[in-house]
This record gives sequence, C-alpha cells and structure tokens, in this order.
Amino acid sequence: MSMVRVEEKKLVIPTYLTSEPDKNPLFFKNRVYQGSSGKVYPLPITEKIFDEKTDVEYLAVILENDYLEVTILPSLGGRIYRAKDKTNNYDFVYYNRVIKPALVGLVGP
Repeated sequence: MSMVRVEEKKLVIPTYLTSEPDKNPLFFKNRVYQGSSGKVYPLPITEKIFDEKTDVEYLAVILENDYLEVTILPSLGGRIYRAKDKTNNYDFVYYNRVIKPALVGLVGP
C-alpha cells in the first residue's frame, strides 16, 4: 500500500480577472435567467470579465500517491485544478492552464 502525501504550495496561474461587484445592489433587474425573477437584492452584481490575463498566485493543496496527483485550489471553492494519472501521465480531469470565470450566474461568476 502506498503512502499519501499532502503538500501546500503556491502556484502562479494566468487568470482573467473580474470587475469589482457593484456597491449598490439592484432591487430588480428586468432579465430572466434560467427561470429566475431577476430579483437579486441584496446581492451585489459582477457584470464584467477583463480581456487580459494577469498572473495570480494561488495556494494549492496537492494530494499524491504512487498513482495519482490531484491539485486543489481552496481559494476557488475547492476546485480541482488538475488530476493526473501518474502511471501514464494522463490528465483525467480537464487541465485548463488558465482561470477564466464565466458570467453564468444570476449575479455574475
């Protein structure tokens, strides 16, 4: 049985940043999003993703044994950034080398 190793380290990842949320949340925005009413108050809305990448340093937690290496980014909600099968060097979870949020939520990314 192989031992599991846990390591914390900093990773610099190119990231598309978002604008600051609007300080004055809207009471009502007349848009229907996936069946929602458009009522978002008191949540602030973020409506802009910048077009240029910026290098951002993230804390990464790396779980590893003889067969797998999984990199998790706690500051992004525990996102699995990379999951690699070490026996054949295959990324079995899509390994995107940049972080780019999407405007898919009612109040932004």
